Amino acid sequence: MKEKIYTLPVTDAFAVECECPLCVLEKKLEEESVEYALGPALMEPDKRQETNELGFCRTHFEAMYNKQSNRLGLALMIDTFLQEKNKAMKKLYDSKAEALNKDASTGLVKNLSNKLSSKQTDTEKLVAELVSQLDNIEKSCAICRKLEHTMDRYIDVVFHLYFKEPDFREKFHSKKGFCLKHLKLLLSSTKKYLNANETAIFTKNLMELQLANMDRIEKEVDWFTKKFDYRYNDAPWGNSKDAVIRSIQKIRGNSDLK
Repeated sequence: MKEKIYTLPVTDAFAVECECPLCVLEKKLEEESVEYALGPALMEPDKRQETNELGFCRTHFEAMYNKQSNRLGLALMIDTFLQEKNKAMKKLYDSKAEALNKDASTGLVKNLSNKLSSKQTDTEKLVAELVSQLDNIEKSCAICRKLEHTMDRYIDVVFHLYFKEPDFREKFHSKKGFCLKHLKLLLSSTKKYLNANETAIFTKNLMELQLANMDRIEKEVDWFTKKFDYRYNDAPWGNSKDAVIRSIQKIRGNSDLK
């Protein structure tokens, strides 16, 4: 198989012995993205605008803070993010403050009447808009968005190699399947990248590989539990000593398990 610069990350990930090669690929991308966010991105106006808008999820805030490599840079991103979000929240609240005071002074009879009416009060409208704004903050993350975009490109590479490179297809079939998150990603991406015939071939081969390995990991976990029974004290562990860790990774993908 002739390697190209855009295929190397994929083929390198599929060369690793693991429960999910796409987790290997995603973890490397994530580490690089955290480094980038704390380094070069701080000096790029378009990237700062993006982090001001999106911020970071809890996982990636933790990753950046725990690196302890650029606390000032992290603080600067938090500062400008909070400035923007505080300004937007205050603007929304101020726009409805008068109506909020009016609703707060409404009498009991009027309140009961409003409860019976399908018409939304100004307070209810404000609450709905605030919840929507907070929901957007909770769900947005500059690193997650970058990972999603880049992983989508690599899924395209996986499909390309699978149907164009017999060596890669053989390597694909030799793996232990995928975590459930990346199994879903592969299946959902067939609609975007494959025709009907390719989708049928790929889905058949993928699911046969996946089901066999889901059965394998379940049996390894089952044997792990049996090893706590005195009747199996002298029986060999086989591949089950780390079965709990690998099974969690199989179910949920990359996990920071100690």
